[in-house]
Amino acid sequence: MIKPSHYDDDGYPIVWWRTILPSNSLAALNGLARDAAERGVLGPNVRFNLHPIDECNEHVVPARIARDIERRGSRALIGLVGVQSNQFPHALDLAREFRAAGLPVVIGGFHVSGCLSMLKEIPAEMREALDIGCSLFAGEAEEGRLDALFLDAWKGELKPIYNYLKDLPSIAGVPFPWMPKESLERNSGQWSSFDLGRGCPFQCSFCTIINVQGRKSRFRTADDLEKIVRENIAQGIKAFFVTDDNLARNRHWEEFFDRLIKLREEEGLKANLTIQVDTLCHRIPNFIDKAKRAGVMRAFIGLENINPDNLLAANKRQNKITEYRHMLQQWHERGVFTLAGYILGFPADTKESILRDIEIIKRELPVDILEFFFLTPLPGSEDHQRMHLAGEWMDSDLNKYDLHHRVSHHPVMSDAEWEETYKAAWAAYFTWEHMETVTRRHARLEGGRPKKALQYLNEFRMLYENEGVHTLEGGVVRRKRRLSRRPGLPIEPAFVFYPKFAWESALKAWRYWRGFRREKALLRKVVSDPARHAYTDLATRPLEDNELKALDLFHETRGGAEAVEKQHRQDVLIESVRAAHEAA
Repeated sequence: MIKPSHYDDDGYPIVWWRTILPSNSLAALNGLARDAAERGVLGPNVRFNLHPIDECNEHVVPARIARDIERRGSRALIGLVGVQSNQFPHALDLAREFRAAGLPVVIGGFHVSGCLSMLKEIPAEMREALDIGCSLFAGEAEEGRLDALFLDAWKGELKPIYNYLKDLPSIAGVPFPWMPKESLERNSGQWSSFDLGRGCPFQCSFCTIINVQGRKSRFRTADDLEKIVRENIAQGIKAFFVTDDNLARNRHWEEFFDRLIKLREEEGLKANLTIQVDTLCHRIPNFIDKAKRAGVMRAFIGLENINPDNLLAANKRQNKITEYRHMLQQWHERGVFTLAGYILGFPADTKESILRDIEIIKRELPVDILEFFFLTPLPGSEDHQRMHLAGEWMDSDLNKYDLHHRVSHHPVMSDAEWEETYKAAWAAYFTWEHMETVTRRHARLEGGRPKKALQYLNEFRMLYENEGVHTLEGGVVRRKRRLSRRPGLPIEPAFVFYPKFAWESALKAWRYWRGFRREKALLRKVVSDPARHAYTDLATRPLEDNELKALDLFHETRGGAEAVEKQHRQDVLIESVRAAHEAA
């Protein structure tokens, strides 16, 4: 099983010595395959040899893999798993080589599922995969579906398409995502991933999840969670990325947190979690308190934008900017590090409005990291379907659909201005001045982690500046293989490639050294300040009754004043109902 990477701007697969994020798609398929092997689905005399590969931290050379299989006298099924749209061109290039070696190949993931879910016709790149003899797998693999695929492959009777999109399986009590320690050691920090639920009830137009995993939520159990934690801690893995799109809307969240709290406080089994939540999670009684006790160290929040008009345009009606500050303060006061996704390129956006809004966020919201993304019509989303049907221009190179490249036109900004704005947004947020502010916000807390906060900030800054990739696909020490270049681009001679790569690596090393040195000096400055616990600023200041009238967040953004007025009407209504109830 191979989780493909995708090509960088020079045509080389993005591969690292150590990656930052683990692949949950790979872990989920490996967990199911491990269970199938233990049950002997191909018969008692067939031995499985599972080899999960995350190409982001391990070079994939199809010819070498084919030779190893032939030398062992084995039969094989090549699974290209969790393939996103930006990874599909490279996955198809790998598939061509595997098929040329006579190996069966099946391709699954969000691109295949999203296209079959939302488009009437199979797109050209997927037809090409079918034409060279690949199978396509859409949907989820639980409830015996992976067993059926293995049996078909064993008999040499793979179907062209396996489509389970209209039959969403239960995930309670089924084999859970799992990776062996030797694979996880290729991740920086040695952490793993799992999901506790799938599906999302919201209708964001840029999202593919609702059209692939459905709007009906499905859940694992607290017993499943305990098994995941125990088995991973037994092999030395204690940090986890929970991939649920929104854990706060998992109706079993309290059972999960209570089980984790029990394991931590009664048995000393301490799992450290990174979770994803929405902007209204603080309205759920005890959610943030229990999240902290359960071991949540980082929370990724789908902030997306601070302009109500933009949020409405994306069908993200659940985001209320009047709640942002209160929600972020609650996470911050508990020492949980917050990361927020921020999308650039909504119809009303301009370069000036985006940079103005970033300054408002820096000043008024205690979020730690903003991750910027181009508004992208991902195949499988409502936006892509609408633009496809309308015949609007979208870039034909799927490799660019990584949220880090512009692939459509903006109604106001020129292509060049939109791209320039994206770069300017990263530069505007990740200044040393603001990084010091965020570090001081953490240094003021009892038990705060200013060192870790500054480390995260600087890592994000340096990955973007030094590597030219989005931080979500970053890693430690870039690796390149001379012969693994995108078809159509020339293979550089060894006497050109290796000196150039050595120079690039040396230059990056010097830039990293300079960045780490400045980070160390800044941290020393902050933690040695005797008044650090007295630090306060507008973002961390306690909420005041008149804040809706005072903050630029509510008056300088498009639709902000209307949001304030709506919130005021709601507050008046709630107060009148409360007064009437008390009078009765």
